[in-house]
Amino acid sequence: MPNRRMVNARKTGLWQRPCGIIPVTALWVLCRYRHTTHWTRHEKRLDRDFGRKRWGDEGYAMEEMVAELGAAFLCADLELRPQIREDHAPYIAGWLKVLKEDKRAIFTAAAHAQKAADFLHGLQPKESTEPKPEEKEAA
Repeated sequence: MPNRRMVNARKTGLWQRPCGIIPVTALWVLCRYRHTTHWTRHEKRLDRDFGRKRWGDEGYAMEEMVAELGAAFLCADLELRPQIREDHAPYIAGWLKVLKEDKRAIFTAAAHAQKAADFLHGLQPKESTEPKPEEKEAA
């Protein structure tokens, strides 16, 4: 894969192409979507707060579920199918306490993930319904 770079993310909001430690494009997209889903939790965006007090607590686990599900929803929109990795199982195991204590936790996380995906879709430029100049000439 060529290592062409895009514009700096901090200046434009765009992200660099996959390179370095994440050489697989689908994995890079999944990782980017996961972090972008976390980005939506800010109080000026979707204001999502599960009461996280420290790393690994129930609030942390809920936010991680939202990020993972949000990334999965966004990847599905692009018809990307990232491969399951061996390190996924121990990572997801951290959610088990929350899932066992709250039978609706997965539904709550999925609802927040969908809101995040919808929010991110809403940031995309709107497609123009007006025909392009070359299309007008052909008509």
